[in-house]
Amino acid sequence: MSKQEPASPEDGDADGKPDDLPSSEVTEGVERAPHRAMFRAMGYDDEDLSSPMVGVANPAADITPCNVHLDDVAESAYEGIDETGGMPVEFGTITISDAISMGTEGMKASLISREMIADSVELVAFGERIDGLVTIGGCDKNMPGMMMASIRTDLPSVFLYGGSIMPGEHDGREVTIQNVFEGVAAVADGEMTEAELDEMERHACPGAGSCGGMFTANTMASISEALGFAPLGSASPPAEDDARYEVAQRAGELAVSAVEARRSPSDFLTLESFENAIALQVAVGGSTNAVLHLLAMAAEAGVDLDIETFNEISARTPKVADLQPGGERVMNDLHEVGGVPVVLGALSEAGLLHDDALTVTGNTVREELDRIDPPTIADLDVDYLYPVADPIHERGAIRILTGNLAPDGAVIKITGEDHLHHEGTVRVFENEEPAMEYVQEGNVQTGDVIGIRNEGPQGGPGMREMLGVTSAVAGQGHADDVALFTDGRFSGATRGLSIGHVAPEAYVGGPIAALEDGDVVTIDVDDLELSVDLSDEEIQSRLEDHDPDPAYDNGVLAKYCRDFGSAANGAVTNPGVQWD
Repeated sequence: MSKQEPASPEDGDADGKPDDLPSSEVTEGVERAPHRAMFRAMGYDDEDLSSPMVGVANPAADITPCNVHLDDVAESAYEGIDETGGMPVEFGTITISDAISMGTEGMKASLISREMIADSVELVAFGERIDGLVTIGGCDKNMPGMMMASIRTDLPSVFLYGGSIMPGEHDGREVTIQNVFEGVAAVADGEMTEAELDEMERHACPGAGSCGGMFTANTMASISEALGFAPLGSASPPAEDDARYEVAQRAGELAVSAVEARRSPSDFLTLESFENAIALQVAVGGSTNAVLHLLAMAAEAGVDLDIETFNEISARTPKVADLQPGGERVMNDLHEVGGVPVVLGALSEAGLLHDDALTVTGNTVREELDRIDPPTIADLDVDYLYPVADPIHERGAIRILTGNLAPDGAVIKITGEDHLHHEGTVRVFENEEPAMEYVQEGNVQTGDVIGIRNEGPQGGPGMREMLGVTSAVAGQGHADDVALFTDGRFSGATRGLSIGHVAPEAYVGGPIAALEDGDVVTIDVDDLELSVDLSDEEIQSRLEDHDPDPAYDNGVLAKYCRDFGSAANGAVTNPGVQWD
């Protein structure tokens, strides 16, 4: 859908709304009496019908703690719209719990849900002639899916995060879901008893909210601020904190003002906005999934973002936050000292942000930082934030590796400075399940290289996250001395020498499909290399008969096997932005 030209209020009917607002098509004129009758059945009155119609896209569900409270969050946003002179209309969409589906065949639905969320919100906004949006996200794929919908419609939109869960407490220390996943491996390795794991399980997730570390949900929520889709300071308030509901009300108010100003995503989303988002991602050690989602969002926005840009920005942007999964602290710790604006402010002062990039507020990033005036990292004196001049790591956390095993790129997050070179013979698995079985049986040894294929966007389909496998490796004490690579994905909670998004994927004949047990694989993070000791001729020879059948021939998974693009381009399905 194309953006509509703004109009002055007097362009509308004398007693109605401006003609350029899409909702005027269903609320204005004698011929729309039946349409208004439908709205009146839901309690809307004349004042509502003459006001901008702002949709509240709400993926509330009892399927995940990330989303279980979102009806309350949506209610606050609804009130903000109503009290600011808008006509709020709430509607629902789906969610998939990544944590609950993790390690099962159901995890294939996760990335597909990103596309379905974007499609469904776009459809409702288009079909019901909505003027603006507040899009709410809880679990991981909600965030990019919601923002992609806003980009496609180009309606004035504010993104609203549902907030993260508080850490649990076990054995005198804070714990999160990451500790439980790694605890499963510790039990298998004899390092923890089943009774201890049971006790941890019962305390790790004490209430509503998304997983607490700088995993995918919190990474994408933080990025929404850097992109300009959400007001600064809105990502960090916990799910069950009063501040979360103040943020929600403010999002509703801001959506109305954005509609009135005709301020759309295309007005503030630029290459500079995406570079700001990447700078934040690499500075806080954010999830590798953000690479995929930012590429997808940029594609939807028509912004020419190349995967190599992540390397360029990581090279000049230090890592300044030591948060889970690499560190011990969680999103609430960042919130208590000022939230994401603290990091953005530090990057800005160091000249590492495009300060003149616009935001949904109509102000620039610099103007919003000046308004908030966040504390400097040096003044905070905390052990999990470091000044840009004296960072925890000189380079940002995200690297894109290439080589004859990943000609179009592969993604790794660096959680430490050591063990950045790894070479060894590979043990190849055709999908996640046999790899998980191999690890759980205690077969992993120091120096091993594990390759998992047929888990890409099309081959899976859906690029399953493999937190179970990586947690099993880490839980057995091999996070730093065993390498794992795949054409699938990793959870934001993954740590260690784990490389995902290998492209091209095995299903389409990428070099990863040519691997055999015993091939020598080299991983060199400093040289940005992922390669196998094979000639191009040998790789092509092994691929001559490669013609796999799709994993599914019916239903939604078959459809997305057909429609997904390469991970190197964000694994998008929108036919308008597909490219080779």
